[in-house]
Amino acid sequence: MAIDLNNQVCSGYLRSNGRVGVRNHVIVLPVDDLSNAAAEAVAHNIKGAMALPHPYGRLQFGADLDLHFRTLIGTGSNPNVAAVVVIGIEEQWTRKVADGIAATGKPVAGFGIELHGDHDTIARASRAAKEFVQYASMLVREERPIQDLWVSTKCGESDTTSGLAGNPTVGNAYDKLYEHGVTLVFGETTELTGGECLVANRCRTPEIAQQFMAMFNRYQEVINRHKTNDLSDSQPTKGNLAGGLTTIEEKALGNIEKIGKKCVVDGVLDKAESPTGPGLWFMDSSSAAAEMVTLVAAAGFVVHTFPTGQGNVIGNPILPVIKLCGNPRTVRTMKEHIDLDVSGLLRREITMDQAGDLLLDLIFQTANGRLTSAEVLGHREFVLTRLYESA
Repeated sequence: MAIDLNNQVCSGYLRSNGRVGVRNHVIVLPVDDLSNAAAEAVAHNIKGAMALPHPYGRLQFGADLDLHFRTLIGTGSNPNVAAVVVIGIEEQWTRKVADGIAATGKPVAGFGIELHGDHDTIARASRAAKEFVQYASMLVREERPIQDLWVSTKCGESDTTSGLAGNPTVGNAYDKLYEHGVTLVFGETTELTGGECLVANRCRTPEIAQQFMAMFNRYQEVINRHKTNDLSDSQPTKGNLAGGLTTIEEKALGNIEKIGKKCVVDGVLDKAESPTGPGLWFMDSSSAAAEMVTLVAAAGFVVHTFPTGQGNVIGNPILPVIKLCGNPRTVRTMKEHIDLDVSGLLRREITMDQAGDLLLDLIFQTANGRLTSAEVLGHREFVLTRLYESA
C-alpha cells in the first residue's frame, strides 16, 4: 500500500530547542581516552545510562581539535539524547563540551577527573546520571509533523545489487521525503570519485556547486599529498570487488542513486556540521561506515538508512540505523542484521515505488519507537574522525 505522506505523522520527544528526537538516551560522554574507564563505570552503576568510549582527545590541535569538540558537542546535542553526563581528565575541556551541549537546553553535567580521581568522579557523576535517567523516564512522545524528521544515509559493503536495488530504494524514499520538506543528508566524499560532476550538476545554485567541488577537491589534495596515485588498496574495497564492482566509478554511480531523481542539493556541510534548513545536504565525510554515521549523528540526524550488498553490521549508540539489502544471499546469510529485504526488485516481484514505500514505512516505524536490528543486537559503533596526528 502506498504511503500517504500528506497525512503522515511521527511521534517523538520535543526538546527545549525545538528539535524532535525519536530516542530518549541518557549518555555518559568521555571527552578523552583517559576518561573512558570512569564513563563506563558510571554506565555500569546506573541502568539506563550509556557510555560512549572512544580513543581520542589528547594533544589534538587546530582543525582536528575543532572537529573533535564539534563531534562530541553535536553527539550530546542530538535530539535522540535526553540528557548528558560529560567526564574529562581536564576541567577546562570538560566544561567546554558540557557548555556546548547545555546550549540546547537539555540537562547536562560535567565532571573533571584531575584533583578528584576516579572514585570521587564516578560517585558524583553516577548521582547525576541517576537523576537524568529518572528525568528521561518521565518524558513522553507526542505526535509531530514529518518535517521534524531528519534522515541521513550512507551505504556500506556495496556490490552490484547496491546500485540496482538497495541504493535506488533509498533514493526513491528520499525523493518522496524531499517533496514534503524533510531534512536529508548524504556524503561519502571518496565514494563519489568519477561521479562528482553528476552531484555538482544537481546542486541548486552555482555557488553550492562550487562549495561541493571545493570539498571534493580537498579530498583529492589529500591523495596527492601522500603521493597516492589511486585508491586501489581501499576503493573499491576487497568486499566491493568480491561483489562484482571493478572500479571506483562504478561504485560512485551506485552511491549517487541514494539521492534519487528529483532531489536537489540545497547546501554543503563540513564534517559534523548541522544544516540550517530543510532539503538535501551534502556532508564532506569519510566513507568508513562508523565514522560517517557518527558524523551525521553529531550533525543532529535522528534516523539513518544504510543500504548494504555484501553485508554490514553497523550500528550507532544514539542514531537508529535501518539496514536494507537487495542481495538475496546476504539476506539469507546475515538475516539478523537486515531490516528490509528489497531483493524482490531484482526478481521483478516489486516495483521501485513499492520498495521506496516499504522503506518509508520502516522509517516511520523506527521513528515511532520500533528498534532496528542493530539496536537489538547491541551494535553501538562510535568512531571519531581524525584529520591528522596529535602534537
